[in-house]
Amino acid sequence: MLVELRRYVLKPSRRDELIDLFDREFVETQEDLGMTVLGQFRDLDRPDMFVWLRGYPDDMEARRAALAAFYGGPVWKRHGPAANATMIDSDDVLLLRTESLPVGPRPTTPPPPSDLEIFVFYRDHPWPPTPSIDGALATLSTAYEKNTFPALPVRENDHALVVLTRPGLKPQPSEPALKTDHLRLQPTNRSTLR
Repeated sequence: MLVELRRYVLKPSRRDELIDLFDREFVETQEDLGMTVLGQFRDLDRPDMFVWLRGYPDDMEARRAALAAFYGGPVWKRHGPAANATMIDSDDVLLLRTESLPVGPRPTTPPPPSDLEIFVFYRDHPWPPTPSIDGALATLSTAYEKNTFPALPVRENDHALVVLTRPGLKPQPSEPALKTDHLRLQPTNRSTLR
């Protein structure tokens, strides 16, 4: 599976506005086109950051076609300007590969609170494909395919290992990282990844 880890910097106090719009208008409409909205999150340490993960079948052409259909379609034309009006930067995107993610059914009523943590380990050369990390819910590593939808940039020169965990676990990759990002996340009401 191909997965995008997308981190958006938003204008002050606009995050809940984007989440309401996203959860109402952009979940099923993307999934109807072959994408999977895996998780949407509030960053607990950065009040103006929205984090989400979007998955695709392991096929860059299918990804390109789905993105073209969504961003060229009627839902984005109608609601995209309102979404873009909340954003300062939406280009912090890693294109990753994984075997699986622990997603459940999409909630129909607000679920109990739950948090998730993501660690992003960087180094100057590729990681082994999806190495095993003790305590991880899932591991993902950089997908090195050329971005076939350049209207949505991805960070193409980063060698990233992404580890999803429950709060309190501190995963350690088998090889040292040059830099680590740590995200403490709270799923939105409609996130399947919890």
